[in-house]
Amino acid sequence: MSEALWRFLPFRALNAAENMAVDEAVFRLNRREGLPPTLRFYGWRPPAVSLGYFQKTSRGIDVGACRQAGIDIVRRPTGGKAVLHEHELTYSVVAAADHPLFTGDITGTYRVVSACIVEALRRLGLAPEVACEGRSAAGMPLEGYCFAAPSRYELLVGGRKICGSAQVRSGGVFLQHGSLLADMDPARTASVMGVPAGAVSATTTTLREQLGRAVGCGELARLLREAFEDTLGIRLAEGCLSPAEKSLKERLVAEKYGRDRWNLEGKADPGEDAAPAAD
Repeated sequence: MSEALWRFLPFRALNAAENMAVDEAVFRLNRREGLPPTLRFYGWRPPAVSLGYFQKTSRGIDVGACRQAGIDIVRRPTGGKAVLHEHELTYSVVAAADHPLFTGDITGTYRVVSACIVEALRRLGLAPEVACEGRSAAGMPLEGYCFAAPSRYELLVGGRKICGSAQVRSGGVFLQHGSLLADMDPARTASVMGVPAGAVSATTTTLREQLGRAVGCGELARLLREAFEDTLGIRLAEGCLSPAEKSLKERLVAEKYGRDRWNLEGKADPGEDAAPAAD
């Protein structure tokens, strides 16, 4: 039996508006045209904070601190809490919810994707743990911070979260993306989130901290790509955005992700589809 063929979009660092517009464009076109799954790796230039789709800006970040530090702000099409994207590799997976490799529910998809990331971390020499049960961050100093507490099937190393993920489903297709932390400045993260630096360090860890060395995006992307292929029994064929995806991406940057009305207020302009609704 031949390996299933997925499209692979190799690592590129883009600004926050472009990154979210690409993810949503791939998601929408897959939903419309029933395309094969897509795996994408990317970085953020300049650094940015992303807010969850339903998150109130005032409860997630310090907007003034972000502006002063030159950190962009963007609202994701997925749920979850705020993330500072700086020293990391971000992945995204878009596929049909009923794809044979996945299950029909959100947690089942988390479990499958997490298994791929676990394999990559093991190849780096780490011993990651998969959270069996989610923990609520309600009432904690870091309530609005994604890495304050793991959701079910998210990844921990040494009891602290190293990868945070979020998902949206609509029209029989899912988009899941997540941040694997290579490094972090707890004080900088704390200032953006408006919380104590010690609280960030207590809940979050990074590859540099665990390995005692820097891990470049090239090395990490290679390991993750191989882990996805080996774990899922697939072949990743390097590709690029289709003309339709590029066109939709540009429109989403101009009309949605490049505007404070969406990013800070969660409001779309008249006639613009704010975001795909979660199932």
